[in-house]
Amino acid sequence: MNAPELQKIIDWLIDGAGSAPTPVALMKETCERLLAAGVPLWRAGAFVQTLHPDVFGRSFIWRDGAEVVVNTASFDLPESPEFTRNPLAILYASGHEVRYRLDDPESKRFPFFDDMRAEGVTDYIAIPLRFTDGSVHATSWSTRHPDGFTDGHLDALRTILVPFARLGEIFALRRTAATLLDTYVGNRAGERILAGQIRRGHAETMQVAIWLSDLRGFTALSDRLPPEIVVDVLNQYFDCQVPVIRKHGGEILKFMGDGLLAVFPIAKDKSNIGEVCGRVLEAARQARANVDAMHYPSGEAVERFRFGVALHIGDILFGNIGGSSRLDFTCIGPAVNLAARLEKIAGRLKRTVVASAGFAGICINDWMDLGEFPIAGFSRAQRVFGLREELAE
Repeated sequence: MNAPELQKIIDWLIDGAGSAPTPVALMKETCERLLAAGVPLWRAGAFVQTLHPDVFGRSFIWRDGAEVVVNTASFDLPESPEFTRNPLAILYASGHEVRYRLDDPESKRFPFFDDMRAEGVTDYIAIPLRFTDGSVHATSWSTRHPDGFTDGHLDALRTILVPFARLGEIFALRRTAATLLDTYVGNRAGERILAGQIRRGHAETMQVAIWLSDLRGFTALSDRLPPEIVVDVLNQYFDCQVPVIRKHGGEILKFMGDGLLAVFPIAKDKSNIGEVCGRVLEAARQARANVDAMHYPSGEAVERFRFGVALHIGDILFGNIGGSSRLDFTCIGPAVNLAARLEKIAGRLKRTVVASAGFAGICINDWMDLGEFPIAGFSRAQRVFGLREELAE
């Protein structure tokens, strides 16, 4: 065990590990430095629980000579046989280290070790990774050295884990902030907020394709069904739209009851306007098919659903709006108001997808003129267009 090299690792971590700007790089370089200092590592893992609506935690697995592998775990992991029969379950339950020599018969009660024995692993230790908020995460360390880990090796691992945990916590907090902002305000808005655009009134003008949709008959549905069922219906309904909107380059800005507002950015020189409108239209068709296929058991009947979406092109003001201590990163402008009015007209016409003249003019072959309609709040009537394939609906 090379004590000066170990001290260099500790100093490097305390100084912020500047050469490792990501969690993957931190894991990789820490393990390689430990190996060079004389700790005979073969495999190492770091396991961190996350604050994420869909992900329970992330793991970073390093092997000598290989790249770090990153995996995510779902919320059913703690109850799964894979986890409950893993030595890490003991660490999380007790908060203490867990060590097994793989020639110890006691280790055979963990199926996890079968694969490790096949790799030639001789010794394994799991050590808690403690964050300053009191939460306990985990690391694991394995060797193929015939004699396993010495006391000196284990002391080295315990020593470096204190500064390693501080950096791990910083990375985890950054990721949590980005994830929560992405989840609640959208990716584009989240990036701006993290970049420091948090002053009230800070906004920019963007040209976008606007998507504004709602669920037909939602008020009557809410009156008929228990609130918890309504929430489940809404989540399934939004699942019919959100993935396809994001897949086609859109960003969800806001959920308003059963309403959804999304935008698809257009280049300042409008060079991609046709391509953007094509993606928006394809997303609308996919969402329509998804909602058509959606059904929900309700007593002896099955609920079926319809929705409407209005598509428009225009300039929006995108930025911070609100009171001095409570802001919303959102968009406003006449283009958004017009899209909202068009969506109501779609309902009156029993249409699923309608568009403004501006949007329909970009891909005119897909649309038919439904006529001119007075729009509340606008001085002039607006032409409304419907998809040709909906003619027979």
